[in-house]
Amino acid sequence: MRGEQVPAILLGGGAALLLSLLWMPALLPVASRLLLLPRALLSMASGSPPSQPSPASSSGYVPGSVSAAFVTCPNEKVAKEIARAVVEKRLAACVNLIPQITSIYEWKGKIEEDNEVLMMIKTRSSMVPALTDFVRSVHPYEVAEVIALPVEQGNAPYLHWVHQVTESVSDSSTVLP
Repeated sequence: MRGEQVPAILLGGGAALLLSLLWMPALLPVASRLLLLPRALLSMASGSPPSQPSPASSSGYVPGSVSAAFVTCPNEKVAKEIARAVVEKRLAACVNLIPQITSIYEWKGKIEEDNEVLMMIKTRSSMVPALTDFVRSVHPYEVAEVIALPVEQGNAPYLHWVHQVTESVSDSSTVLP
């Protein structure tokens, strides 16, 4: 800035103002975390976990009441048969088939590699035990993979639809073929 005139805003307190305006976007993520800090510290002091607002909970969805279950199948024919059966029995609202996955795993002391089809099954979390029992009863594998993860958030109308489609099946009954 040799020989140039220094803008008036950079003199005195104006420099701090200019810098704070320029750095504001970069500081927003940090500032938002700092605003949550008192609530987190208060929760830790009280012994309860901090509450996290859930967009779906404002619509009546209970986080974790829907699950996405994953099942691998040896081929598309088996996957379609199982998918159709779980939807017909209302053990699931929807099943997506993801073809051509490669699974590498240890089985009976050997490393195996197989092409499989992955089923992504959406159901109520309370239906996972019945879904698991059904899949085990019809699946060709000696040990069928059935794992489920709770859905904490999502499109509320979709999550309600999953509940609606699967609600005719009693939570306490196990549906077998």
